[in-house]
Amino acid sequence: MPKTLLIVDDEERLRALLRDYMEHEGFRVLLAADGREALRIARQEKPDLIILDLMMPEMDGWEFMRRYTPEARTPIIILTARLDDTDKVLGLELGADDYVTKPFSPRVLAARVRAVLRRAGAQPPPAEVLRAADIVLDRAAHQVTVGGQPVSLTPSEFDLLAALMAAPGRVFTRLELLERVQGTLYEGYERTIDVHIRNLRSKIEPNPKKPRYIETVYGVGYRFAAES
Repeated sequence: MPKTLLIVDDEERLRALLRDYMEHEGFRVLLAADGREALRIARQEKPDLIILDLMMPEMDGWEFMRRYTPEARTPIIILTARLDDTDKVLGLELGADDYVTKPFSPRVLAARVRAVLRRAGAQPPPAEVLRAADIVLDRAAHQVTVGGQPVSLTPSEFDLLAALMAAPGRVFTRLELLERVQGTLYEGYERTIDVHIRNLRSKIEPNPKKPRYIETVYGVGYRFAAES
């Protein structure tokens, strides 16, 4: 059964181009012209992945993510026409898994889509459970609990936490962690990891400003505290 993509962009020609290309690549494609329409379609159709433009009328991409990401763990790739880091960082903070800067090649976007879907749908060995203090990460169930309470993580956040918890005490560089999260599709944007780490800390740390689990190793990267 083909994976379903929801493409959200106010440019009709771009929507049509991406629909034709992605359908040729074997995906089922849904279209929305703004965030309000996308919210309705996403709640009804539950797509496997959302390609989301940020600057749109009615409801923009930011507001869509603020409303939708708390409801579902659907992977999101954001489209941004801006060259600075602001859109990328804010999009990642709101739960996006990847970004593509306009103009872009549909072929590159399709590769990004497949990479994100692979990460989201990966099924590691069912018995593999990682524990640290009151944090439990179940790879088979793709679930994380803190103090027995489930915590909602994006696929990228889950992969990042799994990599850190699997090697407590080991220092990972940002590039190493970025490759774990984004595979070979690396654009040199290492600050992505800082955003994911900040999001993770806000979800699993008792006090995100004084992290107990995910430690910063200044000038190098991050590690999961060995004593945990």
